[in-house]
Amino acid sequence: MDFSGKQVLVMGVARSGMAAIELLRKHGAHVRAMDEKPPSEFGIPVVAQAEENIGNPDAIVLSPGVPYDLPMLERARGRGIAVIGEVELASYFLKGPVIGITGTNGKTTTTALTAHVLKACGVACQAGGNIGTAVTSIVEGSQKDRWNVLELSSFQLESIRHFRAAIGACLNVTPNHLDRHHSFEDYAAAKARLFETQQEGDRAILNYDDATCVGFAARTKADVFWFSARQRPPVGVWLDGEELRFDNRAFMRVSDIKLRGRHNVENVMAAAAIAALAGANLDEIGAAAASFAGVEHRIEFVRELNGVQYFNDSKATSVDATLKAIETLPGALWLILGGRHKDSPYTPLRKPLSERGRAVLVIGDERDSKAAAPEIRKDLKGAVELVDCGTVERAVDYARRHARKGDLVLLAPACASWDQFKDYEERGRTFKQIVTELF
Repeated sequence: MDFSGKQVLVMGVARSGMAAIELLRKHGAHVRAMDEKPPSEFGIPVVAQAEENIGNPDAIVLSPGVPYDLPMLERARGRGIAVIGEVELASYFLKGPVIGITGTNGKTTTTALTAHVLKACGVACQAGGNIGTAVTSIVEGSQKDRWNVLELSSFQLESIRHFRAAIGACLNVTPNHLDRHHSFEDYAAAKARLFETQQEGDRAILNYDDATCVGFAARTKADVFWFSARQRPPVGVWLDGEELRFDNRAFMRVSDIKLRGRHNVENVMAAAAIAALAGANLDEIGAAAASFAGVEHRIEFVRELNGVQYFNDSKATSVDATLKAIETLPGALWLILGGRHKDSPYTPLRKPLSERGRAVLVIGDERDSKAAAPEIRKDLKGAVELVDCGTVERAVDYARRHARKGDLVLLAPACASWDQFKDYEERGRTFKQIVTELF
């Protein structure tokens, strides 16, 4: 698509929107911007997000936070206006092959791990996407012979058409973002777009133990590879006792993995499969994966004070991710839970919290229309003590005053952060600063 001289409206002016605006301007587009809460200073005019402000642009580019199925956008498409996402925009200009990594949980870890392994094995790459760097902002650094390793959310994938991954991977699919996608089927369909846009000669890497992932194999023209921690798949990476194997070749042991939790064994298997298919030497992949220490905000140890350990898992924005964190960390637990509700029940937390929970410290702005606190109280009542704290600061203070030696304090909110923070990263760093300053 040629944007030179075209009128383009960018909806959403957070990180991805700003990067999209910069890229469009470089390619000669006349850009306007729209946002639900227009900032007072931005450098170009920003109008409120309303249908009367759309006008008649040649194209509308959506930031990931803007739903593709908004009625005003449906009507814009009906008028012949092209509506694309920020990732789709980037795909028109991105040089080099693409590795796309999606899934409900583990995307950030696996994306960072894949880039780490590729670089350690001498395979040129750069990382971006949902991991924190907009895909449009890495276009300038892209090169024909350099892999683009992209973490891709359902928000980014639901609108792709031209975008194509030479290697696509899905780690798992469990209910999440139902407030945005309305049903699990629609959420899974957004994930499936990564594989539906692949062509013959591309590769798809799927979780052999996840029924939804298995179903994606029938929706792609790519050659399918698998990973499994429970059984041996037809082709791909699998767990043989304590050894990780690519088909018949062992390349590392579980004990070599520094990341906590059995789910991270799956993440390592997926990253190893991606790296091998991208040209890394299997003999080097194990050593490279073993040297990876993890990413910020994923079951991140912060400190120990008076025999109590504090962990930051702010990236746990779904109930399933919170469950994985609980399973990974043994010991009596003070769980900081809450934020903006994503329309998934919290009842799966009842059993582990009834067995190990000291208390759930409920946070979140209850003035928010999607406040999770009422649902948390309803779903967990009677399973564990519930303490209304409101803020992360008050939750940490309560835990500091009541936790005993050997206990764990875990921030794993199972919710979006947008009621009180701009993103999960700000929430995690706030938690870490508060914990660091305890005495």
